[in-house]
Amino acid sequence: MSDSRFQLSRVNGAPVTTFDLLADVQRVSESAGTKFVSQALYLETGKYNPGTLRRRFGTWNKALIAAGLDISNEINYSDERLFENIMNLWEHYGRQPRMAELAGPPSSISGGPYKRRFSTWMEALEHFVEFANSKDKITPSPLEAASGHRTGRDPSLRLRFRILKRDNFSCRACGASPALTPCLELHVDHIIAWSVGGETVEENLQTLCARCNLGKSNVL
Repeated sequence: MSDSRFQLSRVNGAPVTTFDLLADVQRVSESAGTKFVSQALYLETGKYNPGTLRRRFGTWNKALIAAGLDISNEINYSDERLFENIMNLWEHYGRQPRMAELAGPPSSISGGPYKRRFSTWMEALEHFVEFANSKDKITPSPLEAASGHRTGRDPSLRLRFRILKRDNFSCRACGASPALTPCLELHVDHIIAWSVGGETVEENLQTLCARCNLGKSNVL
């Protein structure tokens, strides 16, 4: 006998709500019996890409805080976590960050881990720039590939940084910049929407502030 109950299915390409993202992180937390959900754990059992949560909330720890969960008390940070924090600072100030700025928000990592890993702040920045400038392939998931896409929907950390830097950490629509407007949120957005065939490549990505990106969505 067939199941006659109503069931919801997500339309391919439909935007994921903030509520859906947080609810899924909380689900993974409850299933694993832990108040801290690492990105590796979420990748195993979560419905969405961890990059989607980082992009929506700024950092993985900010997503955990929004979900009411514990943040990591990391000691041995991965290079990508260290570089992600540098990128958040660079975006926040609209320029190369200074070591003193590790001491307060929006930095989530102090200067100690950078000294232990790279010896000096300048060496940390040199490694970050090398990381950010190296190319990577945004591999689509099986579901994304089945829809005809050559790339995944979410830009990688290094691709996101390259787009922000190319656009001078400013909104391409209105020119707003975190350097002039503190706490301004910048998004890396598809010019041709991913849902209608646009790929996640440099020539199809642009920097928009949150307000302009929302306005763009409202007129689509």
